[in-house]
Amino acid sequence: MKKAAAVAMVFCIMLMLQACGGDVRNVEVIPHGSDIYSSEDIDDAIDTVKKYFKREFAGCTLTEIEYAGDGEAERFDEITDQFGGDEAIVLISSFDVDGSGGDGSLEPDSTYTYWEWLLVRDTSGEWRHVDHGYY
Repeated sequence: MKKAAAVAMVFCIMLMLQACGGDVRNVEVIPHGSDIYSSEDIDDAIDTVKKYFKREFAGCTLTEIEYAGDGEAERFDEITDQFGGDEAIVLISSFDVDGSGGDGSLEPDSTYTYWEWLLVRDTSGEWRHVDHGYY
């Protein structure tokens, strides 16, 4: 009986940890200058990704994030054409995945680097996450 209770307790703790979402508490934001976007624009885009990551990447820890740079500007029109919006931005990040594999689609106990985040915004001024992954 005690063994069943212990297993049930471990299961409950795992469920609670999954509900906590991704960990963004200690993410290193790597500074990057831009002739296109202000620091505030980039910070707002990073905050949008952090909120999404916290909500959707349970079992993962965001370790680094940065603006991909003005060199990605040639992709911005393609992104806005595909997803709407007036402007686009690309961020890149690194994150660790725990033994759970996140939602099951990620490799357990691994690190993902150069993971891209695509965001768009329109006249509202708010960045909107539209896609992420390896491109």
